[in-house]
Amino acid sequence: MASKFQAPRGTFDVLPEQARARGRLEQAAAAVFSRAGYEPIATPAFEDTALFERGVGKSTDIVRKEMFTFEDKGERSLTLRPEGTASICRAYLEHGMHKLAQPVKLSYLGPFFRHERPQAGRYRQFHQLGAECIGTDSPLADAEVIMLLSDLLAELGVPGVELRLGSLGSFEARRAYLEDLKAHLHAHEGELSKDVRERIDINPLRAFDSDDEGTRGVMASAPTIVEQLEGEDAEHFEEVRALLDAAGVAYAVDPTLVRGLDYYTRTIFSFVCDRLGAQSEVGGGGRYDGLIEQLGGKPTPAVGFAAGIERILLALDEEVPAAGRDAFIAVADPELRGRAMALAVELRHAGVSAELDLAGRSLKGQLKHADRIGARRVLILEADGSAQVRDMTTGEQHAADPGKLVEEMTGGES
Repeated sequence: MASKFQAPRGTFDVLPEQARARGRLEQAAAAVFSRAGYEPIATPAFEDTALFERGVGKSTDIVRKEMFTFEDKGERSLTLRPEGTASICRAYLEHGMHKLAQPVKLSYLGPFFRHERPQAGRYRQFHQLGAECIGTDSPLADAEVIMLLSDLLAELGVPGVELRLGSLGSFEARRAYLEDLKAHLHAHEGELSKDVRERIDINPLRAFDSDDEGTRGVMASAPTIVEQLEGEDAEHFEEVRALLDAAGVAYAVDPTLVRGLDYYTRTIFSFVCDRLGAQSEVGGGGRYDGLIEQLGGKPTPAVGFAAGIERILLALDEEVPAAGRDAFIAVADPELRGRAMALAVELRHAGVSAELDLAGRSLKGQLKHADRIGARRVLILEADGSAQVRDMTTGEQHAADPGKLVEEMTGGES
């Protein structure tokens, strides 16, 4: 039976068989975060538009082209959150988390929204999980968040993953580098795509991400900031690399790596999967030492990452079978349905997954349904007050004491 309504373009329904794989991923992420001391936090699905304009950057594609922005009834400009870090930092400031012992380590999971061209692995409503470590500039924090995502992807068994590592240096170092990069781009302006030409002076780093053939040719000879790192920036990057080496985390230094957000400084990283084609990144992040100050707080160093749940599931391409039920309660007489319901509730309270027929099936139909949903045992309530227990794996059946049915189905642990 089809409906005349469909989910909006770029969105999707998560059906039960897909929800099982998501549940496995979310449970694994929660365990990885918890073991490292990252506490969960949740922020609203929409925020003041200015938060993202100031935090993410007005020159970014996200702010210029991709945000879902609307005016509420109070004539305030609101935006469905396109990313998580700015919201986390806003919450950090709003709730006085700077007064807590630093660093504050937070994890999150939820829906995000960008008006992009829908394709495999890219949706207008998508879901991310992430971690933020706020309040320390130590390279140890950079290495830890990288290892968190590395551990999660390994634990899930995501195949063909490569870690790409780079650095954008400090804001001061980047300013000098950007002048060199702009000069290079202006010298080859005629070979660049229209979009890159228009943004040479406001966001030249995005040229490294261009798919345009002419632009890629220009960028092959462009200077990179990794080659120009000096002093503390170079030392920070080398220490992050040494920590990853010591932990046995493989990576490739990518001098052309950039991120689509203006707030990044120093360490940046990206985990890519060769299964995903053009949309190859499953997660990434970096250090953002100036963001909280941009949002009105005191200078506060921080580092974090976000990973796309849909991207990870696409890379895994696996089905998680439905969990079987411990018990199914069948009745030979419809008059026993109330008793069956009471027993199901007792069993559930005792920690046993239990179902009963809700559709008025015959006893034969109930047994067939119990097999269909993977019930391991069926408790059959007979019309004469007796009861039988059938093992659905072996087909063996035995009588049960009507006064001890919960004990029978729980193995005496009720």
